[in-house]
Amino acid sequence: MPRETPPQRPWIRVTLTTSIVAILLCLILISLSIGVIETSLADLFSQAADGEGLLLLSRLPRTLATLLAGASLAVAGFILQTLVQNRFVEPATVGTADSAALGLIGVSIVLPDAGIFSKMLVGSLAAFVGALGFLALVKRLPRTQPLLVPLCGIFYGGVISSVATFLAYENDLMQYIGIWMNGEFSGVLQGRYELLWASGLIALAGYAYADKFTIAGLGRDTASGLGLNYSQTIHLGLAIVAMVTAFTVITVGMLPFVGLVVPNIVSRFVGDNSRKVLPLVALVGGTFVLGSDILGRVLRFPYEIPAGAIFGVIGTFVFLWLLLARPSRA
Repeated sequence: MPRETPPQRPWIRVTLTTSIVAILLCLILISLSIGVIETSLADLFSQAADGEGLLLLSRLPRTLATLLAGASLAVAGFILQTLVQNRFVEPATVGTADSAALGLIGVSIVLPDAGIFSKMLVGSLAAFVGALGFLALVKRLPRTQPLLVPLCGIFYGGVISSVATFLAYENDLMQYIGIWMNGEFSGVLQGRYELLWASGLIALAGYAYADKFTIAGLGRDTASGLGLNYSQTIHLGLAIVAMVTAFTVITVGMLPFVGLVVPNIVSRFVGDNSRKVLPLVALVGGTFVLGSDILGRVLRFPYEIPAGAIFGVIGTFVFLWLLLARPSRA
C-alpha cells in the first residue's frame, strides 16, 4: 500500500532534521549523565581523557548501542515496507525477528559452543529465509486489503515463535528467548555491543541502493520495465533486513515498532523518496530508541524498564494514530 506523499516542501525536511539533531544532542548528554553511580559529566570526561572510567566502559557504549540499534532497525523497516509495498509491516511483525531467534535456538542446540560469528551467520540466514517465506505469503493476498498483510505477518511470526519456544523449552533455553525478544540495554558494556556497528554499516549500505529500492517498490512489472533486476533487488533488500534484525537480536534483543512507526512518521512529513528519507529515518529511529532507554532508566530509578517495553507502549499509540489519523493536505 503506497504512502500518500505530502506536498514537496524542502524546508519541512530541513526544519525537522535540525529539530531532531538538537533533541538528539540533548538526549545524548542526558544519557551520559544518568546512572546508578552519581557523578558529574566533568568527572566522566576527565576520567575518559585518561583512557579509563565509567564513560568509556559503560555509558558511552550504551548510548551508542541505542543509537545504532534504533537507526538500523528504522532503516530496515523502511526498506521492508518499500519492498512489500505496505506501510504496516516491520521485521518484528512479519516473522523476521522470530526466524532469527529460531535460528539462534537451533545453533545453540546443535553447536552449543559456537562462537558469535557462527550464531550471527545462522541467525541472519534464518531471518532471510523467514523474510522470503513472508514475501511468498504476501503475493497470495489481495492488494485491495492492505491490513491483511500485517495480520498475516503476525500469524506467520506467531507460528515461528511457537516452534522456537517449544525447542527452547525442550532444551532448557527459555532464558534465551526472553533475552532475544525483549530489547534492553542494561547489559551493554565496552566489548559487548560492537556487533551493532556492523548492523549500522549494513543499514548504511542500504542507502547506496536507495533508488533501486524505490523503483522495486513500484512493483515487478514497472521495475522490470525500467530496466531494474527486480529479483536481485528484492533479495538484496531482504538480506539487509535479515542481517540488521539478526545482529540486533543477538546483541540487545528485538525492539518492536521501531521499524513500523518511525518510517511512517517521517514519510508523513517528507514523502517516500528513499534517498531523501533514509538519513532522516535513521536519525529519528536512533532518537526515539535513546529517548525510550532514558525513560526506562528514570521511571523506576535505580531499577530499569527495558527500552523495548517503553517503545512498545509508545509505538502502540502511534500505530493507532497512524491507522486513524488522516494525512495532512496542507
